Amino acid sequence: MLQTLYDYFWWERLWLPVNLTWADLEDRDGRIYAKASDLYITLPLALLFLIIRYFFELYVATPLAALLNVKEKTRLRAPPNATLEHFYLTSGKQPKQSGLSGRQVERWFRRRRNQDRPSLLKKFREASWRFTFYLIAFIAGMAVIVDKPWFYDLKKVWEGYPIQSIIPSQYWYYMIELSFYWSLLFSIASDVKRKDFKEQIIHHVATIILISFSWFANYIRAGTLVMALHDSSDYLLESAKMFNYAGWKNTCNNIFIVFAVVFIITRLVILPFWILHCTLVYPLELYPAFFGYYFFNSMMGVLQLLHIFWAYLILRMAHKFITGKELGGVARPETWGQSSIEKGHPLKKTPSAFDGSTAAKQFLAFHTAHLVVVVPSKFCPSSDSPEKEKDGCGKNSR
Repeated sequence: MLQTLYDYFWWERLWLPVNLTWADLEDRDGRIYAKASDLYITLPLALLFLIIRYFFELYVATPLAALLNVKEKTRLRAPPNATLEHFYLTSGKQPKQSGLSGRQVERWFRRRRNQDRPSLLKKFREASWRFTFYLIAFIAGMAVIVDKPWFYDLKKVWEGYPIQSIIPSQYWYYMIELSFYWSLLFSIASDVKRKDFKEQIIHHVATIILISFSWFANYIRAGTLVMALHDSSDYLLESAKMFNYAGWKNTCNNIFIVFAVVFIITRLVILPFWILHCTLVYPLELYPAFFGYYFFNSMMGVLQLLHIFWAYLILRMAHKFITGKELGGVARPETWGQSSIEKGHPLKKTPSAFDGSTAAKQFLAFHTAHLVVVVPSKFCPSSDSPEKEKDGCGKNSR
């Protein structure tokens, strides 16, 4: 049974064009071809990445955070209380059976909410790790492909396909990129929980599948183009986050503008109109469509839909950045992803100044924020109480 499934999965007609077999991709005459077994090394490499990340955050990111004056704030922990904990997780109504006064309940909810918020230092360390990798990966990726003829003429991506041998730089570029995305998937549960958490999981899984398939089906030339294109804007986003956490408002705003421009050009122009055109149209000039062709382009389509989703958020933030106004009829980003404690207790909107810095920070917060918990107004002190501003009660601040 298992052998039958294995044989069917690796059936040449699924992954290779007609009249070609896996035997055509066996090493010969000093030429090396990609093999599915090459990908086994990516799992131990992913674990190695997690170890490297731990020491990087400890000995590089933390001192850098101190240099940029990113400080850890001391937070008072809420004392254990099973009744309040249950209501905190399930509803927003003030429990009467807790045995505490109204003010004590308010204080408990404020402290409990703050416990769930990741520290600024944790956010900074994660962003600095991703920034470092994406920057190095982008430079390395460009070094791998910039001297290749198919970087300038996309038709040459398919010249001789699939009988295209690989070189060591392509091998390591693929293995390192795939290992890194495995490490992101392994650590996603312990990382700062972003409000686009589900989209991030979809992105990581689609990327891992796409990189893996493009390797063993020998879509390597197209794959290197896609990976380099993605890395070209990711390091800008992570650097903007770092300066945002450090309080460098102008630097954050300027990098955000550059990031938005690069993201739109690479993800909404170059990728669909050059790369996707290359993977959709040119192969059909050589071979009839086969399952691998449809599979690869379907995964590319999933990534493109995610790009459109993120581009919408970027453009909305850019609109606010330019006009200095909040878009009418659109919920403020800080209300996205609020927990069940808020259900039935909508927050009252109050007029507030809105500038470019806020817009940039909101987009960065969307990509970094924990699933925050906003305390309903009935748990907050009165508006003239100094504790309200001190504890951030009634605000979705971070």
